[in-house]
Amino acid sequence: MIMAVSFTRYGRLYYLDPGGHSPKVGDKVLVPTDTGPEVAECVWAPQYVSEDVDGLPVCQGIAATEHLSRDEGNRRRRAEARSVSKRLIKRHELPMKVVGVDYLDADNVYTVYFSAPHRVDFRALVRDLARNLRARVELRQIGPRDEARLQGGIGPCGRDLCCATFLKDFEPVSVRMAKDQDLPVNPLRIAGACGRLMCCLKYEHPLYQEFRASAPRTGLAVDTPEGPGTVVGHNVPSDSVIVRLNDGGRRCACSKASVCAPRKAYDSAYGTDEA
Repeated sequence: MIMAVSFTRYGRLYYLDPGGHSPKVGDKVLVPTDTGPEVAECVWAPQYVSEDVDGLPVCQGIAATEHLSRDEGNRRRRAEARSVSKRLIKRHELPMKVVGVDYLDADNVYTVYFSAPHRVDFRALVRDLARNLRARVELRQIGPRDEARLQGGIGPCGRDLCCATFLKDFEPVSVRMAKDQDLPVNPLRIAGACGRLMCCLKYEHPLYQEFRASAPRTGLAVDTPEGPGTVVGHNVPSDSVIVRLNDGGRRCACSKASVCAPRKAYDSAYGTDEA
């Protein structure tokens, strides 16, 4: 049995072992963390999965009234800290932008995440924040990718940002990956909301490599169910090949499995065994 929760609406999903509990979608549940149980919303009710998944945190039950009150109080404190931080940053004339605020009520500690074009001397700002918030304050500078992860948003594909929903780690992304996927090498077309290369170029790249390793290359003469022709393109998401037919120059999209090169080359590459 497995379930999924999110600490913020449309935020990243965290998977739990429901234990002996059966929360419904929308219920507030308690999630074990390093700093104690925290309130999260159930977005995927407990259900069986085919894979064996071990080591998941165990849900600690439905959140009670005191847990909800504590969570709401922490939300108000984070909102207040964000407002105070913006006001004091403007007063100190620092080139900083507040991205997010965390609050640990057990230790009365605020963590303010900010972005800046370069390193910033914020020692005076920390002292003012601690005095105004009556708590210990830590400031942490983050990069563009972490900024997009914390803020969330909509990507060029029209869906919620991968980094804000399911991606756990950032992996290196190169322009070569965009070229291998026949994408225009234009920063405006292959950059995400963070201004860096889109993360999906990385985790979709193996699919394109696997396709190209087995698909006939562009310009190769092939046989198709609709007649002989020449490969003029590929459509990797649909696992198909675009062929210009010799009969009239018409183009057709054929499944990769139904397209073969000259028989001798095809048999040498894939063998002659029949399914």
